Amino acid sequence: MIRLSPLAFALAALAAAPAAAKEYVVHMKNSGAAGMMAFEPMVVNAKPGDTVRFVPTDASHNAETIPAIWPAGAPPIKGAINKEVTLSVTKAGIYGIKCQPHYAMGMVALVIAGNANRAAAQAATLPPLAAKRLKPALAAIR
Repeated sequence: MIRLSPLAFALAALAAAPAAAKEYVVHMKNSGAAGMMAFEPMVVNAKPGDTVRFVPTDASHNAETIPAIWPAGAPPIKGAINKEVTLSVTKAGIYGIKCQPHYAMGMVALVIAGNANRAAAQAATLPPLAAKRLKPALAAIR
């Protein structure tokens, strides 16, 4: 019979335990580093199992799915105006988020949890100001 010391057992248990999921917070703002009407940060690098909370720091914003930039099979999100909404990263891939009232003004964000849908995300048709903000970040994904 093989015997493990308590220390060896504890180390083996820690090695087998999955990494703890992280929670990220994105603020919905009237003005930010990217300019007027911005999510901060605009890009979150996450992993499946993580969550991203979209918090209305300023009024009149929401966070919802950009269908053309969303992993297949991942549940969409649609937050109400002035309400916090949480994205649970369930699939590997690129998640595009928009503020519906300010989408044409370029209020967009990305949650990157792998590159499974990279080609579709890079080919997505977006309003001009949204494309101006997202295309450089999308082009950098390998």
